[in-house]
Amino acid sequence: MTYLIETYGCQMNAAESAALKKIFAACGWEETADADAAHLVVLNTCAVRETAEERFLARLAIHAARKKMRAKSGRPLAVAVAGCVAERLGDALKERGADFVLGAKARGPLEALLARWGEPENAPVCRPPFGAFYDDYHVPGSHKSFVPIMNGCNNFCSYCIVPYVRGREVSRSPSAIIAEIDRLANEGVREITLLGQNVNSYHWTGGIGQDKAFSPRSDADFVAAADFAALTRLVAQAVEDGPIRWVRFLSSHPKNMTGTIIKALAGHPCFCRHIHLPVQHGSNRILAAMNRRYTREDYCALVRALREAMPGVTLSTDILVGFPGETEEDVEAVLSLMDEVRFLYAYMYHYNPREGTAAYGLPGRIPDEVKKARLARIIETQGAHTVECLKKRLGSRVTALVEGPSRNDAGELLCRTEHDEQVVVKASGIKPGEFIEVSLDALAGNTFRGTRVGNGT
Repeated sequence: MTYLIETYGCQMNAAESAALKKIFAACGWEETADADAAHLVVLNTCAVRETAEERFLARLAIHAARKKMRAKSGRPLAVAVAGCVAERLGDALKERGADFVLGAKARGPLEALLARWGEPENAPVCRPPFGAFYDDYHVPGSHKSFVPIMNGCNNFCSYCIVPYVRGREVSRSPSAIIAEIDRLANEGVREITLLGQNVNSYHWTGGIGQDKAFSPRSDADFVAAADFAALTRLVAQAVEDGPIRWVRFLSSHPKNMTGTIIKALAGHPCFCRHIHLPVQHGSNRILAAMNRRYTREDYCALVRALREAMPGVTLSTDILVGFPGETEEDVEAVLSLMDEVRFLYAYMYHYNPREGTAAYGLPGRIPDEVKKARLARIIETQGAHTVECLKKRLGSRVTALVEGPSRNDAGELLCRTEHDEQVVVKASGIKPGEFIEVSLDALAGNTFRGTRVGNGT
């Protein structure tokens, strides 16, 4: 039996798709990249933005048409929908061609589906225990891996569908997190990314008594990883002197980025000096309407604290324009905040109404052409800031992780710095997953051209 998984949306979806592949493998299924050869297609979906949902629905229509064509030739195809759109639209997706709707936590339903596949003959036995988190999110052979540490969101930003499709926050136990990191180290992983919808709100309330497998590595301050600051210290100790050299995390909320967390990050060089810190807007009036629970002044003070504690740290962000009631003055506030902070890069988008959120019924909707024009100004400003930030780095000597051959030239390597910058280097005899020293010599667009200096590790 063969399957194909198509993944849309965030890094959490990518991690969960990798975990779903492990379930398929345990049941004896083989992955294929050819939809026409698959017995089952799984669409792991995103509902955060209307555009992502529309893209998925178009793909679902294509697979539904393929299913009808194959049925005529006696080659059945089944289509399953997982992820956030499955939670949002539910069984209504069956009217659009889905055979199975698995939801955002697809593990249990998928296991049950595969366990029943082909009954009564040759039904695979596939019933591992089900919990809020998967056991393994690693793609075999990869030198990078996601490590989800929490799921869901309690913030209820007025524009955001995530709490309604992902549910309330649930944190993973410290023992499961450290056990996964230890396993990844044994598999040769060099970089991990701690994941969560609101990663720095991590909070383990079970304590040691409810996490019997958790064994502190020392009698130091962190006998239990009760919050994100404590977990960062625990993770740093877990990777110390091992093959995992870099640790990143996504995505953090400014209101949860405490001084204790900043101190913990600054004290452990394994945490990359790049932080994604979504601001969303620069107007206090719009931030309040978005229910972000911080002000522009709070955010800028946080940026100063991060830069003081970690000199050279780079920042990226999310920016949303065109929120209901937004004025030209509000847009100018976004642009002035961008001028003040100087983000390395940003994910920029205009407001998409999401039915069920608090902002859906707000008056003062902005016409699409106005939203697009405002977004174009934001994109232009960020483009200039990105070039400015990168030019300041020219001539630097940095450590970079080799990701693989360049798409444009097999004789060149695409690498990434701890500041999340891309650099292309001409080199041979180096494998993906090695760290090399590189001088940043020139810019081609937003990618550095570099020269290898020193030896790899």
